Amino acid sequence: MQVTMSLASLVGKSSDFQEEYLRRSLRTILAYAEEDAEMQNTLLPSQVDELLRNLNSILSDTVKMREFQEDPEMLMDLMYRIAKGYQTSPDLRLTWLQNMAEKHNNRKCYTESAMCLIHAAALVAEYLSMLEDHKYLPVGSVTFQNISPNVLEESAVSDDILSPDEDGVCSGRYFTESGLVGLLEQAAELFSNGGLYEAVNEVYKIIIPILEARRDFRKLASTHEKLQRAFDNIIQKGHKRMFGTYFRVGFYGAKFGDLDEREFIYKEPGITHLPEISHRLENFYSQCFGDETLVMIKDSTPVDRKQLNLSKAYIQITYVEPYFDDYEMKDRLTNFEKNFNLRRFMYTTPFTKSGRPRGELNEQYKRKTILTTMHSFPYVKTRINVIQKEEFDLTPIEVAIEDMQKKTRELAVATHREQPDAKMLQMLLQGSVGATVNQGPLEVAQVFLNEIPADPKLFRHHNKLRLCFKEFIMRCGEAVEKNKHLITSDQKEYQQELKKNYNRLRENLRPMLERKIPELYKPIIRPRLENRDSFKRLSFRRAPEENS
Repeated sequence: MQVTMSLASLVGKSSDFQEEYLRRSLRTILAYAEEDAEMQNTLLPSQVDELLRNLNSILSDTVKMREFQEDPEMLMDLMYRIAKGYQTSPDLRLTWLQNMAEKHNNRKCYTESAMCLIHAAALVAEYLSMLEDHKYLPVGSVTFQNISPNVLEESAVSDDILSPDEDGVCSGRYFTESGLVGLLEQAAELFSNGGLYEAVNEVYKIIIPILEARRDFRKLASTHEKLQRAFDNIIQKGHKRMFGTYFRVGFYGAKFGDLDEREFIYKEPGITHLPEISHRLENFYSQCFGDETLVMIKDSTPVDRKQLNLSKAYIQITYVEPYFDDYEMKDRLTNFEKNFNLRRFMYTTPFTKSGRPRGELNEQYKRKTILTTMHSFPYVKTRINVIQKEEFDLTPIEVAIEDMQKKTRELAVATHREQPDAKMLQMLLQGSVGATVNQGPLEVAQVFLNEIPADPKLFRHHNKLRLCFKEFIMRCGEAVEKNKHLITSDQKEYQQELKKNYNRLRENLRPMLERKIPELYKPIIRPRLENRDSFKRLSFRRAPEENS
């Protein structure tokens, strides 16, 4: 620990140290450990090797930090790796987590800054729980799981974790109850600045028992005031908050060094458009490699390494959306829940069998790609490695089903809002029942529902699309009715036109929606069970005659 702390201080504060001499010293120590015959049967050589690897990576990353001052993501990656290198030295890890929090704060990434302090607080709680046995204190990092599942990496479970009562370890002012409360209060304020008021509540759930145990009523009063403000903000700003936009960024080419062939999900602030992040990365890497070397890949199709020029550097950026399974959506009801603790993201790539991306409705396929990240967003960094990729293709009728479900959902949300937005509702209605909508609902129905498919495998899809249309027409009716109460006096003609278009669409769809596939509605014949003999009987209960 002392060696690690000394190296950190030397590399971090001294501007004139010679990196090569330091590396040579480390190599010499390694040589001594390998050549010491008496020690070969002990754990010492492997422990020395592990220590020196750690010191080397800390040295490399600290030196690299000076090069990447202008690349915020790379800089945070390096700081993160250095903090990870200090996993067994709690005081230093805490310092680096706070350094990261400060850097994020300067860039107005308040949520990530808060997460760094939550990790720092979880680290402190982990060591405090070894020193103090108070029920009101958090058990360790596990208590912080409701804020983020990522904090479990602060668990002190490794073999070489130091005892907090050893001389000089965990002796800083933060490794106290007051230090813990201070870190958590800072985190709560940063969450509030970032608009994550629900997380503020979770943070104060950990602080309040400590304040109650101390009988600190003044602080309890101000804490409850802050909580009330957080809840008021949730009520007032509920759906208006923007939590972030996500992009998949892939790096290809030897010029990227460590980044070559790696994919990340980037979290960008609020509403960030694809051209914005594209220009930012293009400008930065053009300065690194030169305009003629950097190539931005414009589509989302898989990159074939064989077709790339070895002397160039390629970046591919794709907009992605958080992805949830149906069962997850039952628990993720609010806007906040749909934007917090995210690990899976999805993007779609349209294609046709002929090779063109777009085609007629009956030849339009769609590939869904689902990416899983190593950690959940929000995290202590704004980009996280992609560790898993799944792909599956949707057939044209499945694409149609998905599109109709999306339209229906949007109409339902716009219609049943507490404060409906008339313009939004009218725009959705225009796209749904408008007479001149190209590839609109009526055309979709005519392509897929006009005839019962010859292939029995398509029966279920055909029926599902029919049911989607039935709900869609119902939602259109609700929306037209809702619009009647929202329009101004000068829009009455527009409303009549909408109603007329809606009625026409409903009439055109009726014959297709009323036609059922007979095979799907055959009665299910249940096997008769009266004449079973005792050997074949499914139940172990005794028959009535046996009981008598």
